[in-house]
Amino acid sequence: MNFVMLKNPLSTLGRLTILRIRELGSVAIFFLQGFFYIFSFPLQIVKTVQQIYFIGTKSIFVIILTGTFTGMVLGFQGYYTLVKFGSEGLLGAAVALSLIREMGPVMTAIMVIARAGSSIAAEIGIMRISEQIDALETMDINPIRYLVSPRFAAALISFPLLTALFNVVGIFGGYVTGSVLLGINPGTYFFRVESAVSMEDITGGFIKSIVFGAVVVTVCCFQGFFTHTRAEFGAKGVSSATTSAVVISCVLILIVDYVLTSFFL
Repeated sequence: MNFVMLKNPLSTLGRLTILRIRELGSVAIFFLQGFFYIFSFPLQIVKTVQQIYFIGTKSIFVIILTGTFTGMVLGFQGYYTLVKFGSEGLLGAAVALSLIREMGPVMTAIMVIARAGSSIAAEIGIMRISEQIDALETMDINPIRYLVSPRFAAALISFPLLTALFNVVGIFGGYVTGSVLLGINPGTYFFRVESAVSMEDITGGFIKSIVFGAVVVTVCCFQGFFTHTRAEFGAKGVSSATTSAVVISCVLILIVDYVLTSFFL
């Protein structure tokens, strides 16, 4: 087999390319099914609320903590950069735009991946290997509609709200650093925040957060749902699926962020 692969590298490359394209197609179909089942009747309001609590409410503490220190670090770094040009009064604008346009959506998504995304992949993966998903299919219950769609809806609602919270807390973290610790006038700081931030910046950040939410839930649910197709079996397969879900989600967040930023600028 190794001899054949070395002898026909183009054939091997083509085989791997077709395999990846098929996998991307499976992910796309999985996403479309999960999204459109959100609007199928009867609506799964109770399950969606439960997932909003799990994905959104239980992530508030880590978002506040991360947002505060991110804003404070941006305040320090921004101050010592701007002071070299005599423009430390623009610190509020620098912190606010950095958070609203980039850091807020990206950091929120990564924190939710770490706290909730890994749990989603592991939970669905365990349901797969313990044959609970097969039992749903036996009872004529669509597992994607039952397990995936409520998580989709919850992510599309929770991610923008968590991003807004991250931004607000981060801006106040920058205020603590810039005004309380480094002596910038508070009025100047918040005036620069108000004058520099436009509605387009806020809208772009929210669009990013919604797209990130869809990406995270799609990848984490997909990895857990198809745990049984991996070479590893049982607990090792769930562990591998969870690791893949976290790594792939984080990488895709950065790639999608670049693509969206190139459109918004």
